[in-house]
Amino acid sequence: MSGSIQPQHTVFALDCPDAVALAEFYATLLGWEVVAEDEEPDWVEVRPPGDAAYHLACQQVEGYRAPEWPDGAIPQQAHLDFYVESIPDAEPRVFAAGGTRHEVQPSEDGSFVVYLDPVGHPFCLCRS
Repeated sequence: MSGSIQPQHTVFALDCPDAVALAEFYATLLGWEVVAEDEEPDWVEVRPPGDAAYHLACQQVEGYRAPEWPDGAIPQQAHLDFYVESIPDAEPRVFAAGGTRHEVQPSEDGSFVVYLDPVGHPFCLCRS
């Protein structure tokens, strides 16, 4: 078998205790749009403007437990990196949207900063 799949669209889904609330956080942070369907209230999408081939989704799950990064019983499993021109200029938007700066900052040269979304998923702002 050769070749690869040719996805028409890519979605990165995040488990969470409240799909609407987490989608609103990422929409505020990124300037994207929340798209929720009445028939699927536990799945809410966050889409960039235009016809991008990617977006985020927030999936509400029972018994959600936040990752304990960098060490802990509940591993991170995945995280998002957002490349920005200036981390100091972008950071206030993280706080305004409801995110927090993680106490652990492994970057020695400041090329990325680790944050937590409102339900504990680590994500990074990275210098372009």
